[in-house]
Amino acid sequence: MNDKIFLSSPHMSDEGYEKDYVQQAFDTNWIAPLGENVNGFERELAAMVGSKDAAALSSGTAAIHLALKAAGVGEGDVVFCPTLTFSATANPIIYQNATPVFIDSDEKTWNMDPEALKEAFEKYPEVKAVIVVHLYGLSANMDQIMKICEEYDVAVIEDAAESLGTYYKGKHTGTFGDYGVFSFNGNKIITTSGGGMLISDDEERVAKARFWATQSRDQARHYEHSELGFNYRMSNVVAGVGRGQLKVLQDRVEKKRYIFNYYKKALEKFEDITFMPMNSWDEPNCWLTVMTLNGSVRPLDVITALENENIEARPIWKPMHLQPFFEQYPSIGGEVSEGLFNNGVCLPSDTKITDEDLERVVKTLKKVWLH
Repeated sequence: MNDKIFLSSPHMSDEGYEKDYVQQAFDTNWIAPLGENVNGFERELAAMVGSKDAAALSSGTAAIHLALKAAGVGEGDVVFCPTLTFSATANPIIYQNATPVFIDSDEKTWNMDPEALKEAFEKYPEVKAVIVVHLYGLSANMDQIMKICEEYDVAVIEDAAESLGTYYKGKHTGTFGDYGVFSFNGNKIITTSGGGMLISDDEERVAKARFWATQSRDQARHYEHSELGFNYRMSNVVAGVGRGQLKVLQDRVEKKRYIFNYYKKALEKFEDITFMPMNSWDEPNCWLTVMTLNGSVRPLDVITALENENIEARPIWKPMHLQPFFEQYPSIGGEVSEGLFNNGVCLPSDTKITDEDLERVVKTLKKVWLH
């Protein structure tokens, strides 16, 4: 059996930056919970993306949860959310006892459709917040979305979990809304093994999020808690991994884009393959290379063929409005997201992948069409 080719696995730097920061945590005995690596990771990421402040948390999901809380979302409130996303985007809405309304995708971006968003506002003008996702590293149409949200004076939370290193018109995704969220899960473009970051230009709200994330412990000699708290802070050890990973982010983005272009060129003669959209205003990190199939070959054919060669591939996210847990909630549209789910395949996009590996993937794919 050939060595496994992964979809997107952790990739530590060749230079060992991560080890240096983790060793620093051990040498100073700042293992947990906080320390200079946490502080440094917050400073360095905020500076890199151009945000005034950042809070390092245990996951991207925790960051979305605290962003919703900071935006004042509570029981009975309505939150707009893309239907084409991972459940981690939608779950925190339920944590806050709020009601999600799922918004269909735009074919031009695969992200939240501004026209569907307008329709949602007309139906639910009382909405408290809008979560925008930058799926697979592709930026949403932020000009149109922000214009609509500003008209209704509603908080915007950007789920940029998959798009660290992506630019929309020269500006980092995650920095357009009131709050931005990044993930450092093991499959993301950089990783801390598990972790997330909440960013905002509202430094007071970020400080409040840190307070909530540290069990809402009041300033007192004894343990005093006047608000509900959460155990959401990042440890100083994994923050050290994150600081090292930040140093190679641009290298990872360049490799992801290389992988996308390799597949696109190698498979361009197959007319029933369409790759994820590229827009003139979008500089995506190409976190995963995704294609849609428009002929007799179906996603399961491709995934199975690759699996038989020890190559990992996956379907596109199943829309939230089709999920057993979330199907009870309202949605606007759904045809575009359902079409992407039914026809889409995520190809191996691991930054450790070699040209030989890529050729092996392409050879396997061609066999599916040419058998």
